[in-house]
Amino acid sequence: MTSTTTISLRKETKVTKELLRRFGSTGQTYDEVIRELIEKASPTERDARWNRILEEEELIPLDEL
Repeated sequence: MTSTTTISLRKETKVTKELLRRFGSTGQTYDEVIRELIEKASPTERDARWNRILEEEELIPLDEL
């Protein structure tokens, strides 16, 4: 048996539940939808950080170290 937990949301955030429903497929649990969103967000966040480093940081070629 799998244990579960409750995530509290403000009443104003009620729309979040509907958004999760729309992101998911028929038969998908909220847990599955949230996990899928996290997996998809991770590469996007990593790419954004890498692009920011390339734009803002001075990189030193390895052969100059």
